[in-house]
This record gives sequence, C-alpha cells and structure tokens, in this order.
Amino acid sequence: MELLDKLNWRYAAKAMNGEKVAEEKIERILEAARLAPTSSGLQPFEIIVVKNQQVKEEIRAVAWNQSVITDCSHLLVFAAWDTYTADRINYMFDLTNDIRGFKNEGWENYRQMLLGSYPQKSEEENFNHTAKQAYIAFSQSISAAAFEGVDATPVEGFEPDAVDKILGLRDKGLRSTVLLPIGYRNESEDWLVNLEKVRKPMKELVTVVE
Repeated sequence: MELLDKLNWRYAAKAMNGEKVAEEKIERILEAARLAPTSSGLQPFEIIVVKNQQVKEEIRAVAWNQSVITDCSHLLVFAAWDTYTADRINYMFDLTNDIRGFKNEGWENYRQMLLGSYPQKSEEENFNHTAKQAYIAFSQSISAAAFEGVDATPVEGFEPDAVDKILGLRDKGLRSTVLLPIGYRNESEDWLVNLEKVRKPMKELVTVVE
C-alpha cells in the first residue's frame, strides 16, 4: 500500500521552488529507470541529467516557457536512439554474455533474428519503437520520485529538434522524447496543488476477460 499512497500523493507539479534534491535520491530515481524493462533488453535510450542553470534556461525557451524547467533541481531528458544498428544490438547482446559468463544458443539465434529485422527498417519506424522504450523508463522514474517524496512533472510540450541541438543529441545518435523536471512543489504558486486527483473509475478503465 505504501507505493499506492505515494502515487496518490504525487501530481504533475506546475510550479517548483528551486530546492535541490539530494544526489542520493536522484541516483535512486535514475536506477529505477535503468532497471526498467525494455524490448529485448536493448535499453535503446539515454538519460541526460541537466543541472546547469543556463542550459535549463535555453531549454525553457523552447519548452513553452514552463517555469518547472528552470525551477526544478534536476532536469532529466529522456533521449531515444535515433535508430537500431547492428553495433548497438550486438553491444547489448555481448554485454549480456559477458555479465552472465556464458553463451546460449537460443539467445544467439534471437540476436540474429533482431539483426535481420531492426536495421532493415526505416529510421523513423525504429525511432518510434525506441521512444516507446524510453517512456517505460520514464514512467519508472516518476514512480521512483514519488517513492522518494520528490515531485516529477512530465513535460511533452517542447521543441524536440531545438532540445536536440542544445544538448548535441543528434551527434550522439539520439533524439529527445520527453522531459522530466525533478524537484519540490511550490505550493504557494501552484494552482493544481490542492485540487483532488481525478482518474477514471476502475470499472471504466479495466476489462477482465475470464
């Protein structure tokens, strides 16, 4: 129940107070993202942690001037691979073999199946897939932040191409997908803070097939 209590506590803070979040909390939030499940275990994304205030200001200018971008403690930028390549796929399979200390025939066959599939698809099709994987980790981070008693505000309202340029993401084969300001709510400035959380009733959200 503790996790559900934390998720009921959290909301998308519309104003933050600039207070710094302890680094150990940030590390645990990032670790939750690292542990997130992804398709074939490829983890096709990176997380850029922006602490530099000037860079935050530049991003705010291309993110609908949202104050949480600059008033947060840490700004997490989830950046997905721009496409799948043989090198990227092989790296993750080789890493798995190194960590587990053995090779598995079925696993190697699966590697060849992916190598014969993803790299042949268009970059845009592949990016649509990698972006979805980034969102899984993004969701884990939001839950982890709530567990830490830290506010995290999902931000999709920004110009991805501009953020990519500010952070030099395209040169790294990455594209920004979603932003996550991490910090503490400014209750005196946030119109949303005292409003009741609204969600669909379970019966409208869930269908059980017996």
